[in-house]
Amino acid sequence: MAHIQTESEWQEEMSAKIVEFVRHELYMELRYLKLALSQLQLKSDPDLRAFATDGAYLYVAPEWLIGIFEKNAQYLGRAYLHTVLHCIFSHLWIGGNRDRETWHLACDIAVEYTIDQMQAECTKRILSWTRKQMYDRLKEQKQQKQGISAAVIYRMIENEELEQKILLQKEFYTDDHCYWPKKEDGQAKQEQAVRNQNQWNKIARQTKMEQEMRGGETTDGEDLFLAQAAAEKSRRSYKDFLQRFSVLREEIGVDPEEFDLNYYTYGLKLYGNMPLMEPLESREVKKIREFVIAIDTSYSTSGTLVEQFLKETFSILTQKNSFFAQSKIRVIQCDNQVRSDVELRSERDIAALMQKFTVAGGGSTDFRPVFSYVNDLIERGELKNIGGLLYFTDGRGTYPKMRPDYQTAFLFLEDYDNAAVPPWAIRLKLEPEEFAGMP
Repeated sequence: MAHIQTESEWQEEMSAKIVEFVRHELYMELRYLKLALSQLQLKSDPDLRAFATDGAYLYVAPEWLIGIFEKNAQYLGRAYLHTVLHCIFSHLWIGGNRDRETWHLACDIAVEYTIDQMQAECTKRILSWTRKQMYDRLKEQKQQKQGISAAVIYRMIENEELEQKILLQKEFYTDDHCYWPKKEDGQAKQEQAVRNQNQWNKIARQTKMEQEMRGGETTDGEDLFLAQAAAEKSRRSYKDFLQRFSVLREEIGVDPEEFDLNYYTYGLKLYGNMPLMEPLESREVKKIREFVIAIDTSYSTSGTLVEQFLKETFSILTQKNSFFAQSKIRVIQCDNQVRSDVELRSERDIAALMQKFTVAGGGSTDFRPVFSYVNDLIERGELKNIGGLLYFTDGRGTYPKMRPDYQTAFLFLEDYDNAAVPPWAIRLKLEPEEFAGMP
């Protein structure tokens, strides 16, 4: 007997065909996005009224999709590209401790601006007055060499009046962010989010290579796309950099990879209440134990950038699985002498510090007092397992000649070619436009 197709089955079949059509239309003009356009797998969610994604699936309501396709097929192409660019720019995963609604709005503005600058025929739309005003503000940022990314836009709009934010949300809303990872997600979801992000990082790199291979065909819009991807990548690079200071230790907790559930349940079945193998009570993990953050507070260092640097660093360090239960961060402010030393043992301590943080200093720059001070802390036993020292500075000052017994990194917001950084120190240039956009 032949199978009679239900309405639901027909809708899902039509949805797949429509999405395939949309991908093809985008590919014909934006060929370098081929890999990215085909990455998301279609999944039905009848409650949605827009596209949505978690980095692995494209969630859509079949009935809504078919209705929009009949009325305005071109809209779907732009909406699909919007969702894909969120993934390429890692917007789903780099929100950090920012206000969620404002971050989502900043991401939508960044993506819509990128699409409008691409000027592809299949995604063209008339610019409204609200959109044009926002774009003029972004172009001004670009002229000032501030860069354009979701992080920078967040900084621009975070203090806007509520009415203005609502106006911008109505203008730039395109897809639903309900599937974006959240802090309260369980471990399984968080691990899947990491895998999704890593996969899109690879796609972004391959897309960049594909675009560069096209050479002279590059348009202004496509250049902006690559600039966006590079800007959003800087935060991920800084996060990877901080992993250098983690150490391998045993931690209490079950390691699911080492625990064989078959033996465990077989014992329960055979003996009633006696498992043949108890779950392991510890596992080896890489985390940060003790850490020192030194701040150059000389007259040449901006207090605003210091605060943004601390906020971003703390945002990364306080993410789940970054620290052992018993960990310490020392925040030391110094110009030509140590001005302040605060010990942090919990996220509550970090929040309290940032609420009342003020820059202490304003004199000339000498890096040596911090190293002498930290060495004294080690000798007195106040620091026993120091993972390393980060020194945030403009690079101009007197450096120590002797190499310390712990890893040291000098972090710059400017080129450090003229800085006499010792050869034993790690050097990293941070992107100023990215840290200017931190909450």
